[in-house]
Amino acid sequence: MTKVGIILGSTRPGRNGEAVAKWVYDIASRRTDAEFELVDLLEYNLPHLDEAVPPSLGQYANEHTKQWSAKIAEFDAYIFVTPEYNHSTSGALKNAIDYLYAEWNNKAAGFVSYGSAGGTRAVEHLRLIMGELQVADVRAQVALSLLTDFENYSVFKPAPFHEATLTTVLDQTIAWGKALATVRKG
Repeated sequence: MTKVGIILGSTRPGRNGEAVAKWVYDIASRRTDAEFELVDLLEYNLPHLDEAVPPSLGQYANEHTKQWSAKIAEFDAYIFVTPEYNHSTSGALKNAIDYLYAEWNNKAAGFVSYGSAGGTRAVEHLRLIMGELQVADVRAQVALSLLTDFENYSVFKPAPFHEATLTTVLDQTIAWGKALATVRKG
């Protein structure tokens, strides 16, 4: 069965992303066409990239990198839950992505973002990064506004229509994840 990692891309104290990622996971878990796991970057405690050898060589020296590699390699696809900081994704998420290379290749990605402009600019940057990692990113995106989907900018209360958009993101990500499994096997 297709395995999808829901990656919580913020490690900031008081982060809004935890509620968003749990919402994604709760909705995704109702499905029977894939398995889902919530992957919280905070639990991996990755320092600023500290591997001497480029990740494309897959020669990891540090235990935290080896653990991160093993986790990411398990999945066929990913849903990235990202905040928008300064018109881009979080430094923690970019750092975690940069640790690895082959583990991301020929897989699929969908995006759920949040911020003052729905986090769309963060996803634009992530789409460029995914292309370099040979990840097929899907067209649909959930864009949550801090102004309308969070009470007092901190209590997550998504508008009901977001669930339908998330379903589309999941549909597309799972379909591409399944299709790309044949590329990885071939």
